[in-house]
Amino acid sequence: MTPKLILASSSPFRRMLMENAGLPFEAHAARIDERAVEVPLEKAGAKPDAVALVLAKAKAEEVSSRFPDGWVIGSDQTMSLGDRVFHKPKDMADAAGHLQALSGVSHRLNSAVAIVRDGVLLWEYLAHAELTMRPLTADFIARHLSRVGERALSSVGAYQLEGEGIQLFEKIEGDYFTILGLPMLPLLKKLRELGAIDG
Repeated sequence: MTPKLILASSSPFRRMLMENAGLPFEAHAARIDERAVEVPLEKAGAKPDAVALVLAKAKAEEVSSRFPDGWVIGSDQTMSLGDRVFHKPKDMADAAGHLQALSGVSHRLNSAVAIVRDGVLLWEYLAHAELTMRPLTADFIARHLSRVGERALSSVGAYQLEGEGIQLFEKIEGDYFTILGLPMLPLLKKLRELGAIDG
């Protein structure tokens, strides 16, 4: 039997990227407490991109423990402004605080991906995107959040580039896949090299 391709994620965006690429796969969410993994790393001064890599590997390893014959793909993304790592806003006031902090400056999305099979890490990769938000007034932020509502709480930056969030930006450097949290081109290349998908 051909080993399965398994996405260690419940993210609809990552599933969509895999489906759109025509990959036959299963998706199984990793049973890890992400914050429990992140907190000691952050306290130890780990850089945001290193945190993303550790989480991607941890997700792939956990799912691989349940599906040892599968090619398990783990991924994670952190959002950073300098050394500050952002987390999903707790409420609308927190979302407004995120947008105020990002207003007029560039922040980074750190997207990590790892492949694990039978508990062995075979590959890991990190990609970055730089996003520059235009200067935003407090009034604009309030109006924007009132329009998008609680969708603002579903993403770390309190914005959705695929929706009205695109209006917040003046410059984006990085590919679409990295921004959505799964660097597809290097992932596909590695899967072909490993023989996990047809070359």
